[in-house]
Amino acid sequence: MDIKITTLAGADAGKVTLSDEIFGLDPREDILQRVVRWQLAKRQQGTHKAKGRSEIARTGAKMYKQKGTGRARHHSARAPQFRGGGKAHGPVVRSHEHDLPKKVRALGLKHALSAKAKASSLIVVDDLMLTDAKTKALVANFAGLGLTNALMIGGAELDQNFKRAASNIPNIDVLPIQGINVYDILRRGTLVLSKAAVEALEERFK
Repeated sequence: MDIKITTLAGADAGKVTLSDEIFGLDPREDILQRVVRWQLAKRQQGTHKAKGRSEIARTGAKMYKQKGTGRARHHSARAPQFRGGGKAHGPVVRSHEHDLPKKVRALGLKHALSAKAKASSLIVVDDLMLTDAKTKALVANFAGLGLTNALMIGGAELDQNFKRAASNIPNIDVLPIQGINVYDILRRGTLVLSKAAVEALEERFK
């Protein structure tokens, strides 16, 4: 698959051939769903907590005598049915993380890249570099490229001027190639890859 390379200014910078094994697959929603679910479960904090009856600071004395009152047989006021008592089967601190095979994760990334390529939402730029960290200039460049909601993937090292300028623009995310992931690709409308990112991806899946 051949795709045009452009500069940030919108000028033509040649062509690049993308591997069909990475960018030419027929996207499968079930694989994408599995990987996104795995990512979101992994980042979930799991710090929700309610106190059980053993954690309530309340008297342990029997509420009233066992017999002769005509009322139900109760012991502790910490029981869940009483106001101020513990929560029955409440949430506890835990990890929501679950396993997903490495091959499925790798396949999910390929399918996410292929989905963007198939939807014509993939742009390749020669490099993500700026001489000055000026947000105004970068906004003008993005307007010329028609970018309002995009994920920008650079090489192993991001240009600090570009990163600083882009950090002030809403709906624009910038990541190094090590940080590329299925969820961020799918949550943004357009995927912008640098030439270095394309080379790193092809090397990764070689």
